[in-house]
Amino acid sequence: MYQALSEISRWAIPFVLLVVPLVALLRGVKVFEVFVEGAQEGFSTAITTIPYLVAMLVAVTVFRSSGAMQLTNHFLAPVLGRIGFPPEVLPHAVMRPLSGGAALGIATELIKTHGPDSFIGNLVSTMQGTTDTTFYVLTLYFGSVGIRRYRYSIISGLLADLTTLVASLYAVRTFLNH
Repeated sequence: MYQALSEISRWAIPFVLLVVPLVALLRGVKVFEVFVEGAQEGFSTAITTIPYLVAMLVAVTVFRSSGAMQLTNHFLAPVLGRIGFPPEVLPHAVMRPLSGGAALGIATELIKTHGPDSFIGNLVSTMQGTTDTTFYVLTLYFGSVGIRRYRYSIISGLLADLTTLVASLYAVRTFLNH
C-alpha cells in the first residue's frame, strides 16, 4: 500500500504540470502568453516584497544578536519546564513565528544533538511542520499589498502558534510514547 501511494505521489506534480496546460489549450487559452503574463506579475510582486523581506531579516538578526532571544528563553524556561516542555526547544518555539529559516536551523541542530527519534527531535520536527512564520507572513505579504491594520491577525497568528505548540507536545507524548 505504501509503495503504491509513494508511486502516485511521485507522479502527481508532473501529471498536474502536463494536464493543466493541456486542458487550457483545449479550452482555447493561449497558454504561453498567459504564462508570460503571470510571470511578469510574479516578478512585480517579488520586487514589491523585497523591502519588507529585508526589514524582516534585519529584525530577526537584531532579535538574535541583541540577546533578546536568550533573555526570552531565560524567562520562559521555568514556566514551560513545569508542563514538560524541554527548555532546549524553546529557541525554536520563539524563532518559528519570526523566521522559518532560522527555526529550521535551530531544529536541525537540535536533531543533530539529540537524535531524530528522541523526544526533542520528534517535538521540534512536529513543531516545524505545524506552526507558521506569523510575523514573516504579516510583514511580507500584508505589507506588500498595503494592509496596515493587522492587529487581530497578529493575535490570531500567535494564538495559532501557541495552540500548535501545545498540540505538538501532546501529540508527541501521546502518539509517539515519549
